[in-house]
Formats: sequence, structure tokens, C-alpha cells
Amino acid sequence: MAATPTVVLVHGAFVDASGYAGLIRILQSEGIEVRAPMNPLRGVVSDADAVTRYTTTIEGPILWWGTRTGGAVISHAAPNVRDVTGLVFLSAFGLDIGESCASVGEPFPAPLLALANIPTPYDAPGAVGGPDLFIKIDQFHEAFCADLPDEVAGPMAVSQRPISAAAFTEAATVAGWREIPTWYMVSAQDNAIAPEAEQFMAKRMEAVTETVQGSHAAFIARPDVAAGLILKAVAAA
Repeated sequence: MAATPTVVLVHGAFVDASGYAGLIRILQSEGIEVRAPMNPLRGVVSDADAVTRYTTTIEGPILWWGTRTGGAVISHAAPNVRDVTGLVFLSAFGLDIGESCASVGEPFPAPLLALANIPTPYDAPGAVGGPDLFIKIDQFHEAFCADLPDEVAGPMAVSQRPISAAAFTEAATVAGWREIPTWYMVSAQDNAIAPEAEQFMAKRMEAVTETVQGSHAAFIARPDVAAGLILKAVAAA
């Protein structure tokens, strides 16, 4: 029998991997090995290189999971990682070659986050140039995680992991989803990526698709739904 894959969770912009705690607990209770490395959030190519290096420490097959910009990263990294069984996207960017996280959403309604982010007055450390981006603290709850209670959203707003502006505009040179089985969870009440854009990306990659009635942070509010999709992908490995 083939070995059960290790699930590697790659977070996206404005958060770290701590938001995966509920999801990790569910997967571990099912006997699934899980890892949740830090995503540098400096650029699609460099972030993909960072998580690819991390996976060299993992034995056996790997199932990638990405949220927001983490989706672009896992799609870019996957072809360079041995024995990848699938890619799972939650409210995430699944870019084609030549697209950026900024350009893929242009044909669709602008989400609230497009008006709620603010650049830093300084250049982003470790990025190719330009500022970092944060979500305005007073708009973070509505723009990013409207279905979470105040006591959870408040600390998240003031402990953001910024992403470099260059990471949003850097074009993908690899589209791993073209060669690897995919699953996609659309967040129907997402204010960070237009749900229409998510549906477009999921349909284009011919992903097994489910919809959750939740915000961009549905993986925190509804870890049971997110875990269910991952477990389906694990079972298909």
C-alpha cells in the first residue's frame, strides 16, 4: 500500500501558521502527519523555493495545502518536489503562467481588501523592492475574517504578517496545478478574494470543488469543513 501523505500547510498573506491550529488538531486526530512551515511572503518564486527546501526534510509523499497567496506558492513549488500527490486550495490563488495574484482577479469585482490594505513607508525587507502591505487595523475584521469573533480577530489584526507588494505583482513561471490533481474550497463570503475569482480558478484547474459559507478565514472558523476536503484528497492519494 502507498504511504499516507504528509499534509504540508502553507499560509498566505497577513497571517502565520498559528491559524491552522484547529485544522491541525482534526488532522492529527485522524492519524495524519502535518507540517506548517513559515511562508516568507517575499515573492512567489522565492517563497516557493523556501517551502521546497523545507520539504526535503519530509520522508514519503506530500499533499500540499495553500491559503490565499500560499496557493500560488504551492502551485509554483510542487513540480520541484518529489512525490506530490495533490494540491488543495482554500480561498487561494491558483495562477497560470504569466499571471500574478493581482492580475488574475482583475476581471472580477474588487474585494473589500483591495481598498483596505496600506503600504509601508519603507521598503519590504528581503523583497526585490517596494513596500510591505498590511491590512488597515480598523478594517481587518470585515475584510479578512468577518465570521470570527472580535476576541479572535482583534489579536490577528495587530499581529499581521505583512506581504511584500512585489509578491502580489510577480508573475508565475510555473503552474503545478496543470499536472497534479487539485481540490479547491471556495469561500462564498470572502472579502479578500472575490468568490467569482475563486470559482474561475477552481473551474479552470478542474478541481474537486466545495463551497463553504464563510470568510477568507474559513479555515479558522470552520476547520471541520477544511479538514474534510483535505481528508478526501488524502484518501485519493
